[in-house]
Amino acid sequence: MNNKTLSLKVFYKIIVIGILFSVIIFLPTILGFSNKGLYATGNISVSKNTPNISSGKIIQNKQIFPGLPVRLKIPKISINTIIEQVGLTQEGAMDIPKGLNNVGWFDLGPRPGENGSAVIDGHYGVWKNGKGTIFNNLYKLRVGDKLFIEDENGKVITFVVRKTQIYKQDSNASEVFISNDGKAHLNLVTCQGIWNKKTKSYPNRLVIFSDKE
Repeated sequence: MNNKTLSLKVFYKIIVIGILFSVIIFLPTILGFSNKGLYATGNISVSKNTPNISSGKIIQNKQIFPGLPVRLKIPKISINTIIEQVGLTQEGAMDIPKGLNNVGWFDLGPRPGENGSAVIDGHYGVWKNGKGTIFNNLYKLRVGDKLFIEDENGKVITFVVRKTQIYKQDSNASEVFISNDGKAHLNLVTCQGIWNKKTKSYPNRLVIFSDKE
């Protein structure tokens, strides 16, 4: 596999779609995936004027607010890694984790454990030193497998895989961000397939959908 397998990004466009529980919140609609840039992650294209979309602000649900996420643990595929907070690039895309084997939490969305869909992306491919990236084995997860988020206060939140979904690069993937069922979800995003040297992209996107236990 070419070393340029590092170069991937996933872009999602976000639009305002509604009002929930009498509180104005903004839910993102992912209008498709594409690849640009230098590193392999799931990047999200959003407006710089988009406010925090965390549905954890809904008081009626009386939920306990989790701390900032600091570690992601997935025992089945031997992941125990640092979670970086990633915001927006100058181009309006979700930034990528700077650490080669870290993952990035989209901090304009809910924190893992808050109501709504928290999104974490990670690199896919092979580094120049020949080592695989953090989410290379994400495809091995199955329904019922558990993911663990540790927050800044030492609290561990457990999520259970509900489904895995493979999208084409240009697919509509709105469900990655949109969730109005009043529950907490965690969605992991990475790329999948064979690196295309001409388009400098991967053809597919892999999303792991999980629910708070």
